[in-house]
Amino acid sequence: MSQNPLLQDFDLPPFSEIKPEHVEPAIDQLLADSRARIAELLAQQDRLNWDNLILPMDEISARLSKAWGPVSHLNSVCNSPELRLAYEACLPKLSEFWTELGQNKQLFTAYQKIANNAQAQQLSDAQRKVLENELRDFRLSGIDLPVDKQQRYAEIQKQLSELSSKFSNNLLDATQAWTKHITDAQDLAGVPESAMAQLAQAAQEKNLPGWLVNLEFPSYYAIMTYADQRELREEVYTAYSTRASEQGPNASQFDNTEVMTQTLNLRQELAQLLGYANYSELSLATKMAESTEQVLTFLEDLAQRSKPFAERDLNELRAYAAEQGCADLQSWDLGYYSEKLREQRYSISEEVIRQYFPINKVLGGLFELVERLFAIQIHEEQAFERWHPDVRLFTISEYGQPIGRFYFDLYARANKRGGAWMDGARDRFRNSENELVLPVAYLVCNFTPAVGEHPALLTHDEVTTLFHEFGHGLHHMLTRVEQLGVSGINGVPWDAVELPSQFMENWCWEPEGLALIAEHYQTQEPLPQDMLEKMLAARNFQSGMLMVRQLEFSLFDFELHSSHGDGRSVLEVLDSVRQRVAVITPPAWNRFANSFSHIFAGGYAAGYYSYKWAEVLSADAFARFEEEGILNPEVGQAFRNSVLAKGGSYEPLELFIEFRGRAPETDALLRHSGLTGQVA
Repeated sequence: MSQNPLLQDFDLPPFSEIKPEHVEPAIDQLLADSRARIAELLAQQDRLNWDNLILPMDEISARLSKAWGPVSHLNSVCNSPELRLAYEACLPKLSEFWTELGQNKQLFTAYQKIANNAQAQQLSDAQRKVLENELRDFRLSGIDLPVDKQQRYAEIQKQLSELSSKFSNNLLDATQAWTKHITDAQDLAGVPESAMAQLAQAAQEKNLPGWLVNLEFPSYYAIMTYADQRELREEVYTAYSTRASEQGPNASQFDNTEVMTQTLNLRQELAQLLGYANYSELSLATKMAESTEQVLTFLEDLAQRSKPFAERDLNELRAYAAEQGCADLQSWDLGYYSEKLREQRYSISEEVIRQYFPINKVLGGLFELVERLFAIQIHEEQAFERWHPDVRLFTISEYGQPIGRFYFDLYARANKRGGAWMDGARDRFRNSENELVLPVAYLVCNFTPAVGEHPALLTHDEVTTLFHEFGHGLHHMLTRVEQLGVSGINGVPWDAVELPSQFMENWCWEPEGLALIAEHYQTQEPLPQDMLEKMLAARNFQSGMLMVRQLEFSLFDFELHSSHGDGRSVLEVLDSVRQRVAVITPPAWNRFANSFSHIFAGGYAAGYYSYKWAEVLSADAFARFEEEGILNPEVGQAFRNSVLAKGGSYEPLELFIEFRGRAPETDALLRHSGLTGQVA
């Protein structure tokens, strides 16, 4: 087994060598080694301390994640039946191991002793924070429960891990199961040339003439935004919004309904086992928000302040659609008429804007921006192992020394999970040999790829997504913390983890930021002043509708996890939230929840509110740049030193106040969203 690549001491993962048959033997071996090493550590006669217990425990965790990380990543970006089986075979084993660790009384007692003796051992603030988090996590793993309840806790965790994977698989399979082959160009009237080329390429890949529409986001977006044929929009909308459900063209084939029910029941049982009334309460045990009431008040307040703006947006859209001959505006008409109204009102088209955002200009400008703000340098590597030909690798340096690396996997393709995310490939920490292990990040998006001779051209939304994910990456890579448990995004409460990502989005709207990232892909001309002014004028177009849509998701998630057991189904909770918050209700057969992977497979359960919560922090943090200079390197360094560098070593509110000089206020968020003043 020595030839197993996952057991080798590699720097970056040898992706081309990793095969499904390597996965389970490697994880079995590492779990056995880890258990033996933990027993050895706990058998030490001398007094346990940071260096002879906590640090070796971190190394066990890092070694396991070094092997499992690439497997989990490949399962998301290069999914195959064989890899999926290997991945799923390991989930219960890993779940069992982490639960076992969290319920190890001897280990808990040792951590407690080290924490109680922190002053005598002269532990740093970061080390103390690690211990505080670990002791909290022991309690949340059921350390205080009787044995039979601990066993039930372990069973629940194992089942939840398997259900999460099943939810993702069903959604990926449902997304890939539906396509529509089109041979008459008239059926695609209105769809821009670039999107037509993409649909033609999708057809060619399947050896088909004409065009192939699928449910990957670039294809879905092109039809919903531009296709003149209403029947086609309705057909694609129906297929997309019924994925993984008992409705729609592939009804019941990949249905997530039972997966959601089981997940919610198990989460509720887990919360009650640990002494919480519901899963929302349990979720807040590791978050910045202090109570379920505080979260609900925050969301309801934003909804109340935003809804009049959303109603105005919808009334304007309905009136416009009626003028165009559509008197009964439906869900599959929203994107289409919104784009038409935006073009009419601001004389601006997303398709024209895209021509000013070729991928390499955007990346070059993004890098120049962060180099200026945070005093770093970024350069691209050429020789490295890729999992797909489109993947790129970059190194971040400071004072000529590398401090981190990141992969970019930017384009949509078959067998790749939808959405956009940052994942840590490796965390920064100082090991027992006193070597500094440097962080590595995976940054994954699903943009429209290049077609023919043209480079990939991003919509402005895609540019914003890129900046968002890069913000997460900076949080992971610019940390100066050397303790694994609180370096980068580790130990950062989930409702604060979106602060750097949403903060970075602001530069996509600033003239100084746009000057760096925008130039025409053919003429290299900068974004014309009149187009810039139109873009900025259109920034808050329908922002009321957008705000209530996000609040609908947040309230649905939080209520679903705090009201579980009151007899309402998932759909009934969603309907109740929509009645209070939404301004337009989708058709009764829409099954949005069945593809809401953020909360059923992505770590945001009872935490989707984090986006809005952190947006208050990010808008207010950015307001300091508005006051002192959008490209001010001193303010950039202050943000880096207070927020990015310190990772999870301090409470996020402390770090925010250190940077801003005061507690956060919601005014900047409402101002940025254009939701202030009176609704005309």
